[in-house]
Amino acid sequence: MTILSNGISPDGVLTGKITRRRFISICGAVAGVSLAALGAGPVWPRRASPLFHEWRGVALGADASLRIYHPDAAEAKRMIADALAEVHRLEHVFSLYDDTSALSRLNREGELADPPQELVELLAASKCYARATAGAFDPTVQPLWDLYATHFSRPDADPNGPSPVDIATARARCGYEQVAIDVGQIVFDRAGMALTLNGIAQGYITDRIAELLRARGVTHTLVDMGETRALDGNPAGRPWSVGIKDPRVQDGLLEKLALDNQAIATSGGYGTEFDASGRFNHIFDPATGLCANRYLSVSVIAPTATCADALSTALSVMSIDRASSVLADAGATQAHFLLADGRVIDLSA
Repeated sequence: MTILSNGISPDGVLTGKITRRRFISICGAVAGVSLAALGAGPVWPRRASPLFHEWRGVALGADASLRIYHPDAAEAKRMIADALAEVHRLEHVFSLYDDTSALSRLNREGELADPPQELVELLAASKCYARATAGAFDPTVQPLWDLYATHFSRPDADPNGPSPVDIATARARCGYEQVAIDVGQIVFDRAGMALTLNGIAQGYITDRIAELLRARGVTHTLVDMGETRALDGNPAGRPWSVGIKDPRVQDGLLEKLALDNQAIATSGGYGTEFDASGRFNHIFDPATGLCANRYLSVSVIAPTATCADALSTALSVMSIDRASSVLADAGATQAHFLLADGRVIDLSA
């Protein structure tokens, strides 16, 4: 099926293909960094001044970028090319929109023999975060996505959303405990189940690229594959500065935060909405099958982008009182909640 940029097929059916709105802004990545500052300290070879190398494009349905400080321009170019090749390879594992991807084949058949190592690894991590959040993070909510997308693709769609009966039917096909994961096979224990890794795969791929660059000797780097991870600090001798987008203001920033060997991820219902009013969005509460409208956005800082991505999804459906204990248990350090009335609540683990 041909997919148009707005997620509508030529026959008018909402496909659910996501082109995510940007949640994070990189602030002053190069501002104030002189060649002298870049060359100072032991991290750079004394024989050459390192250069700033940047790639910008689209990956995983979102604007993406790589910022690398490296003294060899040709090697930096090779590393960026290798990183992008890895992104495309992993997209072919996790994509819902590629009929030949491992995830699409699993959803279609209900089982997958000899699954890619990365799929096994990410599903195992997903189960860990599902248990840590008491099911608030659940990768098996794809039947709910399908229900809402199909409902709102109809010209006569009830503006109040799918019926309680249809939601209950879709929820009966969800449940992370019903996925059996083994290195040799992945199997759904219920008919009609389907997985989505949209709440964690961007973080996982961000981590993979960061680790690939780290293994090649890169430091002072910012990887942004929809979620953001910093390797070390900015070469100017300070942390990297990132801004959380304010969804209420065009090009506005809610907060600026410092990252140094940390990752940040933001989830918000405004990223993908099913209806014009914005009442129904792509973040689901697995306990009810309803869309998350508790906060305008939730941002999480954690040691890895995988953790930050999964927790920003889960915390979107949790009370702040409950979120504080989950943060610490899952290894994250901070969470920032934007409430509907404009207040921001900051939590530290």
